[in-house]
Amino acid sequence: MSTFTLTTTSNRSYVDTVEMVRRALADQGFGILTEIDMSATLKAKLDVDIPPQVILGACRPALAHQALLADPSIAAVLPCNVVVRAVDAETTVVEVFDPDFMADLADSDAVRAVAADARERLTNMLESLSKEA
Repeated sequence: MSTFTLTTTSNRSYVDTVEMVRRALADQGFGILTEIDMSATLKAKLDVDIPPQVILGACRPALAHQALLADPSIAAVLPCNVVVRAVDAETTVVEVFDPDFMADLADSDAVRAVAADARERLTNMLESLSKEA
């Protein structure tokens, strides 16, 4: 397992989990700025097949603004990437880049505060996935 991501496993289909992740992100105040369908992209570009996988670029504008005010270069690691990946028909992994690593990149108390807020919200999002039946 990665040490730079926060992860949970859902015992639901990929399609159901993606929908749950979208709702859970919205519940935590995040919108989705970008969406990259990795399986479709790799099929189109390399003619290879991988299990369904999407990268959602999640953003909470107030947090992004605070981080940018503290360190404009932090934009290089925005938005928060949320990966939803099918393992099999009824198992899906959800991973997010751990915002604590963003805080490590910028030596700023303001960025650390933003990262802590984002981490708490993203952890809540992941935990909510295991609570829904």
